[in-house]
Order: sequence, then C-alpha cells, then structure tokens
Amino acid sequence: MKSQKHESRKSIFAKLMVFSTMTLSTPKVIAAEKDLYDFLWLDPDKKVYVLQNKVHKKEHTVFANLGIGIGLSSTFQDTSLIHGNFGYFITEEFAIEGLYTNYSNKDNEALANLQKLNGSVPFIRKTKSNLGAIAKWSPFYGKVNTFNKIFYFDWSFGLGAGILKTESNATTVANPTLANSYKSESYATIIGKSELTFHATKNINLNIGFIMNNYKAPGPVINNKSTDKMRSNFDAILSFGVSF
Repeated sequence: MKSQKHESRKSIFAKLMVFSTMTLSTPKVIAAEKDLYDFLWLDPDKKVYVLQNKVHKKEHTVFANLGIGIGLSSTFQDTSLIHGNFGYFITEEFAIEGLYTNYSNKDNEALANLQKLNGSVPFIRKTKSNLGAIAKWSPFYGKVNTFNKIFYFDWSFGLGAGILKTESNATTVANPTLANSYKSESYATIIGKSELTFHATKNINLNIGFIMNNYKAPGPVINNKSTDKMRSNFDAILSFGVSF
C-alpha cells in the first residue's frame, strides 16, 4: 500500500511539474492579455486593443520639407507661396525649426470689380517673404486605416519669431493727388504653426500645415496720421518632406 501511495504522489508531482513548465513557457499569451482593455461604455463582451508602440521615431532626426500653398488673409490679392523648412528633433517631442516663405501676389476679381464700380483704390498690404525660427512640440501621434492601408501620422505645434517683409500703398491710398504706389516694409513677427505629418515611408512624409504671423503695423496715412495695430497673416501649406 505504501508503495502505491508513493507512486501516486510521484504521478501527481510529475503532472504539476509538466503544468508549471507549460505555463512558464508561454509568456506571449500572458503578455497579450496585458494589451487588452475593457471599456465600460461598450457592451460587456466587447474588447478593444490599444495602439501599439510608435513606428516612426523622431528623436535625434533631421528633417526638411518643401511645398506650396496659398495666403488666406488678403481681400484684394490672390496670394500663392513657396515654403521650405528644416529642423532637428532634440527629443521625441521637441524640435527646433527654421522656415522661409516666398510670396507671389496678383490683383484678384474683388479689386477689379471695386475699381470698375467706383474707380476707387483700397488699402492693400502684400506679403513678400517670411523668415523665422520656431520651437516645435509634437505631442500627438496615431494611425488611420484607409483603403486597407495603415498610415501613421504626427500632429505638431510651433511657436517662434521672425521677420515678415511686405509692401503697402499706405502712404498714397488716401491722397487723391498722388498716384497709387507701394512702399517696402519690414516687421518683427510672432509665428504660430500647426502641422499634420503623414508618414508615407520611414524617410518620406506628406505635411499639411497652417502658419500664422502676428505683427504690429500701421494702416493708411490719413491727414498725415496713421495708427499702428496688431495684424495677422494666415497661410495654408502642402509640402513633401524627408527625415533621417
């Protein structure tokens, strides 16, 4: 009897050892459960898997972008632009960036109609170029599934300073004895930027951005007087970029 009991205990011990070995040898199953979250606002039987680790790392990378866009602030001008920027990500979220924008302006239909109706010339300020540097913060990232293909993206914000060069007819527009002419101007500006970056490959991306320049400038000269006030200039930009 003692021999049978001893053999039975050995059999139970052997089964426990086999079970423990199988359990410890399957860490992927246990780890997979940690990636699974229950959301109380879903049906009790619904499960949602969380977003995996970031695919496109930015820390210690250099980037450069080149693109085109339009100016959104001029009432009487159709403004197109060429924009370029480059920078370096110091950390995964923070970067420094330099940017330059060159503008091209053309009288639009609103100005032509105004001149046809009453022959008047409005006050116009044309943007010529924008040079600046910003600190860039990129706190958001994600992915979207479109046409059965996954695209990864980052959403960033920037704040900095620069020089905005313009020209305006401020000195002649209110004086009927003077021919309408434009004078070059230059203003210090505070630059704000928001940008979505879609990663096509590891090193190539598509960017959709908005840049706002805030600066203090005078209006038209009336009775030898002009009033300075804060003004804003908005640009929408589509660009292609590389990073490495």
